[in-house]
Amino acid sequence: MADDMVLRAQRFVNETYGDVIGMTVTEDGVTGWNTMYALTRALQYELGITALSNNFGPTTLSVLGSKYPTLNASTVPSADFCRIIQSGLYCKGYDGGEIDGTYNSRVESAMAKLKANMGVDATFPGSDLTPKVFKGLLNMDAYVTVNSGSETIRSIQQWLNGQYIGRQDFFIIPCDGHHSRDVAKSMLFAVQYALGMADGVANGVFGPGTRAGLKEHTLATGSSGVWVQLFSAAMVLNQRPVSFTGSYTSALASAVSDFQSFAKLPVTGRGDFSTWASLLVSYGDQERAGSACDGVTRITDARARALKAAGITYVGRYLINPSTKSLPEKEIQPGELQTIADNGLRCFPIYQTYGRDASGFSYAAGRSDAQAAVNAALDHGFKSGTRIFFAVDFDALDYQVTDNVLPHFKGIQDAIADDGNRYRIGVYGPRNVCTRVAEAGHSTASFVSDMSSGFSGNFGYPLPPDWAYDQIVTRDIGSGDGAINIDIDVASGRDTGQGSFDAPRALKADTLLRSDVVSSMETDVGKYMESIGFPLDGGTKTYQHWKCFQSTVVDHDALITELSQRYNMRKALIQASAYWEMRHIGIEDESKDALVITTYNTTGKFVESSTGIGQCRGITAAWAWNYCISRGYTTGSVTDPGSDDALYSIWKKLYDSEEFDLRTVCMVHLWDSEGKPGGDHDENPLRSMRLDYTQSEIFEILRRYQGFGDQAEADNVYRMGLYQIMEKYNSISRNS
Repeated sequence: MADDMVLRAQRFVNETYGDVIGMTVTEDGVTGWNTMYALTRALQYELGITALSNNFGPTTLSVLGSKYPTLNASTVPSADFCRIIQSGLYCKGYDGGEIDGTYNSRVESAMAKLKANMGVDATFPGSDLTPKVFKGLLNMDAYVTVNSGSETIRSIQQWLNGQYIGRQDFFIIPCDGHHSRDVAKSMLFAVQYALGMADGVANGVFGPGTRAGLKEHTLATGSSGVWVQLFSAAMVLNQRPVSFTGSYTSALASAVSDFQSFAKLPVTGRGDFSTWASLLVSYGDQERAGSACDGVTRITDARARALKAAGITYVGRYLINPSTKSLPEKEIQPGELQTIADNGLRCFPIYQTYGRDASGFSYAAGRSDAQAAVNAALDHGFKSGTRIFFAVDFDALDYQVTDNVLPHFKGIQDAIADDGNRYRIGVYGPRNVCTRVAEAGHSTASFVSDMSSGFSGNFGYPLPPDWAYDQIVTRDIGSGDGAINIDIDVASGRDTGQGSFDAPRALKADTLLRSDVVSSMETDVGKYMESIGFPLDGGTKTYQHWKCFQSTVVDHDALITELSQRYNMRKALIQASAYWEMRHIGIEDESKDALVITTYNTTGKFVESSTGIGQCRGITAAWAWNYCISRGYTTGSVTDPGSDDALYSIWKKLYDSEEFDLRTVCMVHLWDSEGKPGGDHDENPLRSMRLDYTQSEIFEILRRYQGFGDQAEADNVYRMGLYQIMEKYNSISRNS
């Protein structure tokens, strides 16, 4: 909601400093980071700092402290300087005294209230403004509870501020009743100060000195003082039902036992090192044993024996490897699952492609990933009921979880449901990701990437209630043939993987579609297309779903099968490309076709346009067929790409013949796989066409059919989902 005084503050900073601070702000009456950045730059300008920055950093703090260690009615250097303070107060929700350039009684009252809310009024009594308080004034932190914040957490935040604001590297943290990265780091500073670390040594990092010190401060019933305050604060911040207290009572000991049981720590009821570590940092005590592991290395008999000797029972392995160039054993290898079972181990499958940033996550990509994971799980022999952990392997900020990750997992959930809920859904990722995906109802257990302690989604978040595996450290175990590098995971027992497996599906050529799956395939493809905005009735496009499916899958199944077998090409590559293009044909495309025919018949000139059910250009068809003829993949006459008559001839064949269209789709895929030689846009050659293409290779073939550039990349996410569904039914047919 717009605020008139915030609007006045924005006008003030624009009118007074807009020409000198390198930015202006939107005058909308709504406090935001840009307004705070502008006020920070205005302050720096008034301090004589020439390198202006959005950051209220060490230079700003140092210059402010040396020039104006306390600001009040007597020391504020100018009216505009005072207006910066008044503007900051209004942006924080306090009475700034009309932004009149006077450090008056209203400003004094607001400043005293601000410091009380921060918890630093005992350290900085009265109404003077000190440098660290000024830093806290010009940010977006709240010092009152917001969004249903906890009063207990707020009391901890205020206590931390009051206790440690005098230390060199401790700055005022929010007092909003919510745990956060800043609060978590302030707890580490507080522990280091309690250990006696000097300024400049204490750094908020859970390093060897901090670990060693905590091992000397085990707490038990009867303990009291600042260490108990810190420990109980850590319990509260981890959402344990305790009071913030300085006395280690039997009630606190009982709650500690409950936490230890939840986190799979030794249950002692004492505040020992392992418990301290689990409360303060996501990976906890990295010397712990774990009964699970995950890795990118094949499990051989020797390695399996080494794992068992190290106390490992559960092994996480990857369903696919999207790359042909790195980590050659990342994907489960032939015979590996049987080796795992024969050695009394159990395997939980992980699905991960390249999703290293938010752009790789969307509803459509989730549906595609889910079906690809199902196909791969069946290929490897995972039985129904297995939980597949889908990876979110990047530091997803909270808004990215909302905008990208949750829709992605809704796509996974919908696709798994459409597959009959054959497999269960798990999520791998930082704590916040796992918790939010579970709360949205999209997963049934979490595999937590707690080794990445610096991730914003781990720092300041508790261990998810549904955690199954907690990834804490990387270790080398075994020796000789049994040597293996693994990530150690603590297991909660919520997931136990699989200890026996179906026979893996052999790599086979495609066959004719089984008659009993065609109807289900048509329904499944239609549901997918509806979910991404293509209604069954065709909507604004010319062809309905049933017609496209009939033309690109059913009517020419024998031809597509023959092409697939001849060229070691998955049928789904031909089906998906042709179906996708046919679904996109509209009235405007038919008008272009008519123009091509009319122009040629009246002038003899060929006007290029995509045509046919595969929506291929004449020149593209010519390049692809010419190349395939030159390689001996097929026979026929070479088309002169410089001849209007020749181009029109091949274009007209595309226009007239669905069979020729589908053959052309196949030729274009072969040409694309070898880098489009002779075309107008070179691509890197892939491996020659084969049945064991990786997901990235399949993605490239489908993308290259459409073209290149950002739009082709974005659209191809949807094509991949279509491919996976079609591959599902082709795989059923060839494996029956």
